[in-house]
Amino acid sequence: MADAPEVGIDIEALENEGDIAADYIEGLLDIADFDGDIDMDVEGDRAMVSVVGSTLEELVGEEGEVLEALQELTRLAVHRATGERSRLMLDIGGYREGRRKVLFQIGTDAANKVKESGESYSLEPMTPFERKVVHDAVAAAGLRSESEGEEPNRYVVARPAD
Repeated sequence: MADAPEVGIDIEALENEGDIAADYIEGLLDIADFDGDIDMDVEGDRAMVSVVGSTLEELVGEEGEVLEALQELTRLAVHRATGERSRLMLDIGGYREGRRKVLFQIGTDAANKVKESGESYSLEPMTPFERKVVHDAVAAAGLRSESEGEEPNRYVVARPAD
């Protein structure tokens, strides 16, 4: 069964995280007087909460920095309610989904450079979300990658397969 949940993943707990996060974000939207619809889903081993609407750019920030801060606040709210660390992912206005596509291409391009040269290739510093997407793209190309450096300057290095 391809749609069966992975072993060890508590879907009910993840749905609860999503509900707590959705309530928290809805409260923030009300306080800030922003309009937005909230969607909640479970993807893999994490809850996903998305806010969609027409005027949400201020909640994303220039390079997603406001979105990152809101995600951390939301994770803290979930932790406070459940006592468990949350890996919840927050998206606002489709920013992360669009960014995911760009990052996957960056990872694919880096893998192609490694295949052509046979040499490791280092990328610019990225957030944990961004690095994860790039790691996935490099792995999909059949190569390996590692994160190096210290936050906030941690970056991905794509390496030959062997």
